[in-house]
Amino acid sequence: QLQLVESGGGLVQPGGSLRLSCAASGFTSGLTLDSYAIAWFRQAPGKEREGVSSMHRDGYNTYYTDSVRGRFIISRDNAKNTVYLQMNSLKPEDTGVYYCALAPQLATPTYYTYRLDPLWYDYWGQGTQVTVSS
Repeated sequence: QLQLVESGGGLVQPGGSLRLSCAASGFTSGLTLDSYAIAWFRQAPGKEREGVSSMHRDGYNTYYTDSVRGRFIISRDNAKNTVYLQMNSLKPEDTGVYYCALAPQLATPTYYTYRLDPLWYDYWGQGTQVTVSS
């Protein structure tokens, strides 16, 4: 059973940085991290889950929601089966629980339409809390 475990959250002052990690394990034989589209979502208290960033299984095509573009960077290390989200210039509105997710069915062309649609992501981590506050 594929499992995702996030880490790296915490309390940071506005303008600071954090790097979230998401370790994947339990791949079905023949499948690897690059068999999946990957994404980071977040959920603030009282708000719906929001897509933050995604990466096509090709490892090159990435996407960011407008509010984080230019500040966050999504990446992956296939050898370590780990996905990262580097978050810079953090703002109080970035506060929330951050989740990584994998989508086995998203590839060209569906990826470009549904890359931040949570319904397409079958595997989810437990989340890591990020709090941006002075």
